[in-house]
Amino acid sequence: MSRASLVAFLALSIGNVACSKKNEEPAPATAEPAKTPVAPVAGKLTVHPAVERLVAIGDLHGDLQSTRRALRLAGAIDEKDQWKGGALVVVQTGDQIDRGDDDRAIVDLFDTLRDQAKKAGGEVIAMSGNHEIMNAQADFRYVTPGGFQAFAEPPGSVSEQGRGKAFAPGGPYAKRLAERPVVLVVGDNVFAHGGVLPKHVTYGIDRMNDEVAAFFRGASPAPPKVVVSEDGPVWTRMYSAAPGREECQVLDQALHAIGAKRMVVGHTVQRAGISPACDDKVFRIDTGMSRFYQGPIEVLAIEKGAPKVLREPK
Repeated sequence: MSRASLVAFLALSIGNVACSKKNEEPAPATAEPAKTPVAPVAGKLTVHPAVERLVAIGDLHGDLQSTRRALRLAGAIDEKDQWKGGALVVVQTGDQIDRGDDDRAIVDLFDTLRDQAKKAGGEVIAMSGNHEIMNAQADFRYVTPGGFQAFAEPPGSVSEQGRGKAFAPGGPYAKRLAERPVVLVVGDNVFAHGGVLPKHVTYGIDRMNDEVAAFFRGASPAPPKVVVSEDGPVWTRMYSAAPGREECQVLDQALHAIGAKRMVVGHTVQRAGISPACDDKVFRIDTGMSRFYQGPIEVLAIEKGAPKVLREPK
């Protein structure tokens, strides 16, 4: 077996084992290996040029107060939640929703900041994680009573109806999620909620983004299996749990295929805060900063290509 074949095999087998042991939420068990290579990475949802300063923010899970604190730590907003970052680029790696009562307010805030940042020469890019896709699939297991009330019909109720209409494919919030990538490249950094494996690059990063967007818009009956399987880019924990030599080899293969220097992932709470692995080729940025997990407020700044962890003063 050639080295390339071995690495591809590891990407499949290790990913399935790691995810089955580490997932807090059960992912769909079916996987659909890619069979048809597609064109190299390119596209408006996927590739953005390198920037002077970028700040990445991990999982927020319905906690508006922690969201604001993280954005202020990043230098993105003022005390009135208005954009002050100038040309700063902010990437949020998904899972803005579920587990907390404020998820509608967080989605709304990021869309507002996206428009404000654009006018100031900056950019705010919110990504989709597994929980965004789960809500579009009417999987509301992790929605709080407050999360239902925010979309309630009639107001004040806690029924699923209002949230279901908002997040159903083709619904108003699902259409907004259609504008969010599941994989993003900015300069030599690649971002995903869970991680990118070599087979995802073979399948096509643009293709995954486009197919997920089509699902959110209601133009496709389901998200692509390659995305929502246990080792999909919104579910895998291959790099974020406890990567060893073999997992790091898979990471090297994925980065080489994309042409990136490092990967930034969320999805798996790092109890000690943001941490690198695989010789600083992957940064795990989910600190569990929401009330649900009660983790620290930290963000990852990448300035002129150099990563640095920013921590809220104690």
